[in-house]
Amino acid sequence: MNIKEYIEKARGDRASDLHLACALPPKYRVDGEIRDLEPTPLTAQQCMEVAQELAGDSFGQLEAVGELDLALTIAGVRCRVNLFRQQGFYSAAIRLLNDHIPQLEELGLPEVVREFASYNQGLVLITGETGSGKSTTLAALLNQINHTQRLHILTLEDPVEYIYTPDLCLINQREVGRDTMSFAAGLRAALREDPDVILVGEMRDLDTIQTALTAAETGHLVFGTVHTNSAADSIDRIVDVFPAQRQQQIRLQLSMTLKAVLSQQLLPRTKGGGRVLACEVMKTDDAIRNLIREGKTPQIQNSIQTSGSIGNILMDRSLQNLYRSGAISLETMEGALRSGFPQAGGSPTSVGLGARPRSFGR
Repeated sequence: MNIKEYIEKARGDRASDLHLACALPPKYRVDGEIRDLEPTPLTAQQCMEVAQELAGDSFGQLEAVGELDLALTIAGVRCRVNLFRQQGFYSAAIRLLNDHIPQLEELGLPEVVREFASYNQGLVLITGETGSGKSTTLAALLNQINHTQRLHILTLEDPVEYIYTPDLCLINQREVGRDTMSFAAGLRAALREDPDVILVGEMRDLDTIQTALTAAETGHLVFGTVHTNSAADSIDRIVDVFPAQRQQQIRLQLSMTLKAVLSQQLLPRTKGGGRVLACEVMKTDDAIRNLIREGKTPQIQNSIQTSGSIGNILMDRSLQNLYRSGAISLETMEGALRSGFPQAGGSPTSVGLGARPRSFGR
């Protein structure tokens, strides 16, 4: 099989990623699990040829540096490609991107998430580990804006994943490394490009986070992603990027600009294959803004738990609901609760792990 056939089979089997490595069979990730795509191991020559084909004119850069990021269309499928050298041989990690931007209701998100698209300014964070569906949620939110409001949307991505078809909105999509040098540089330029809505693909470094906060503070609606497991962790992650003498100022900025945090993870569905979304939602209210300002993030979980009337929901409650509905198994719920998501009121045992569904509070 060649690379196009690998991609076609991976797409046909609903794989999210394809992995090619020397002396191993081609592998792909289906429903979160790595599986063999075919049994025959790849040779060093085959891996070299795949790397040369995918890198094209940039193969010299791959040889010199040892890794290379690309966005390509292969067999009609948009792909995010990372080529890298390991133990002297070439490997490829290929993320298959969806060409269909789903409606928000298709994703299993709480109804309150639809509100995020109607905010006229502020910061909205979508968080979760790699492969948790952050990009898909963001694409659905931006497309909702695209079809309902007359605004200018500007995205900064690495690489560009979903391609939007402008409807009511003007949409500019900039790719880091090709259209701009970095997220920070692109974001600074964005403030001079008359956007209403800005998507920042990754908020990791001080300059990017500071400029995103400034943009949200000056009347833009900013969507960003952070690799954290909960709303409270997201706030701590942003604050901790800054030196100690600036952290109180950043907490104050966050308390004024942060509108909402959506933390999500994808879990194996008990029946029919595929995965199901579990999520934590935190919309800020006066109590949560005060906790952010005072640096009392450990108390945010309890505040989320007591503000369900505005749509807030803890991750542990989302997992319980999925278990009670039969969407996930008890083992899956227990594993997710132990995976680092903070619980209101203490450890995972405080929500009744191992009990029957009827023992969970409503």
